[in-house]
Amino acid sequence: MASVSGDDWFPALAKSRTVAGPGYNRWLVPPAALAIHLCIGMAYGFSVFWLPLSRAVGIREPIACPQTMTFLEQMVSTGCDWKISMLGWMFTLFFVFLGSAAALWGGWLERAGPRRAGVVAAVCWCGGLVVSAFGVKLHQIWLLWLGSGVIGGIGLGLGYISPVSTLIKWFPDRRGMATGLAIMGFGGGAMIGAPLADSLMRYFATPTSVGVFETFLVLAALYFVFMMAGALGYRLPPAGWTPAGWTPPAGGATSMMTGHDVHLNVAWRSRQFWLVWAVLCLNVTAGIGIIGMASPLLQEVFAGRLIGVNAAFNELTLAQKGQIAAIAAGFTGLLSLFNIVGRLAWASLSDWIGRKATYYTFFLLGFGLYAIVPSTAKSGQLALFVIAFCVILSMYGGGFSTVPAYLADMFGTKMVGAIHGRLLTAWSTAGVLGPVLVNYIREYQLDHGVARADAYTMTMYVLAGLLLIGCLCNALVTPVAKQYHMSPEQIAQERLLADDTHPHPIGDSRELAVAASHSSSVTLAWLAVGIPLAWGIWITLQKAAALFR
Repeated sequence: MASVSGDDWFPALAKSRTVAGPGYNRWLVPPAALAIHLCIGMAYGFSVFWLPLSRAVGIREPIACPQTMTFLEQMVSTGCDWKISMLGWMFTLFFVFLGSAAALWGGWLERAGPRRAGVVAAVCWCGGLVVSAFGVKLHQIWLLWLGSGVIGGIGLGLGYISPVSTLIKWFPDRRGMATGLAIMGFGGGAMIGAPLADSLMRYFATPTSVGVFETFLVLAALYFVFMMAGALGYRLPPAGWTPAGWTPPAGGATSMMTGHDVHLNVAWRSRQFWLVWAVLCLNVTAGIGIIGMASPLLQEVFAGRLIGVNAAFNELTLAQKGQIAAIAAGFTGLLSLFNIVGRLAWASLSDWIGRKATYYTFFLLGFGLYAIVPSTAKSGQLALFVIAFCVILSMYGGGFSTVPAYLADMFGTKMVGAIHGRLLTAWSTAGVLGPVLVNYIREYQLDHGVARADAYTMTMYVLAGLLLIGCLCNALVTPVAKQYHMSPEQIAQERLLADDTHPHPIGDSRELAVAASHSSSVTLAWLAVGIPLAWGIWITLQKAAALFR
């Protein structure tokens, strides 16, 4: 009996069916990637659900569980509310499973193609939201952890890396810009999803419901439509395609950019891989710790000065603390905006100055900014304080978007998606290190009598030191030696495994670059992702305006 493959059941998902035909415009691929990243990027904004879920039973006020109730009993109890600390585990699960899924299934993605990976990501992310919705309905927190944390986290990993190698292959002349466009969406997802979720919860809220169940289902439906459209919109260039008029760089013994490919099994064991792993991990550790503490950091450092009152944080009234909390929310939103802008801006700049030079900029400029932050705080220079952190967060985002191009330069484009997937374990590691460093150093300072306004000074100096170590790791990165390059026989075998041996009806490969730059399909695709992103930016700017009133 003939075996039945996945392509027999779903021929539209076959990798051979995703190869672009004559006249295809490569500018259709970035909005397809953005459609997926803007949806899964809501993982950054999931904290918008914590307060409503913490009173899902009590509705108006949380109903505390009895102190005698064990943790396992709280997981299945329907008569008392969850603590925010329990809900926060979902955030941890997101990024643990994102890194794990990207590392485990990155090789499969290269063989199955971006379309199939995008579809699986849509099913996992949106299916996880549905499971979480019923977890809310039944008041079973383990269903939220399983649904959004585990199943959704797998969707995050596959969705995050699905467009990377595809975009790099379509834009060999602008690798940084291409990956920056897509990964920018992951940073922007919360700007759209968080205010949308807040509006939906208020719309669905009743005297007996906080509206999260219905909101999860609506978001799952909306995200599924966008993610499927993005996945089905993926196209691959034919083997050997290059943009019209572009000549691949010759490379050399000292050049970071290679014209050869390195196999995943060789790349991830190389010294260069682990140096770049450390580069990303240290850059992210410094930034992610600040993201998690941005709101209390601003409130405790500037306290009453934010509203024109000469008072420390502990001396403020509840009403005054509410005022500065609103201002701090604008600060957090502004940091998110610079995180997004940095993903595109720094990655695009790396196309001009090189990836290594870009990371040198991150580390050396970041070191200087972290070092001067305590003095700007002591002198009350709010504008300089805010600008410093905005630039720092732009480089945090830029680190994510520049690293795929860095890997492609060193290891080639053939398996860059899988290599990038393995590298994202650095993100999972930093997601633990960053908050632990910031939180525990702060607590240590407070426990030893340091004023709240000064409790972050030592933290800034520690983070600055980490960036110097990252700069050293970046300096040690060298080109991959020729003996590690894939042989023609290995490349042929990988093409066979990846279903890249079918003939493609494209004629002259350079026809792909002839498509009209202002075609209606390109315009509509960019409007579909641009309008929601512009709305999210507008909402963020409105909230951030309170910071400078």
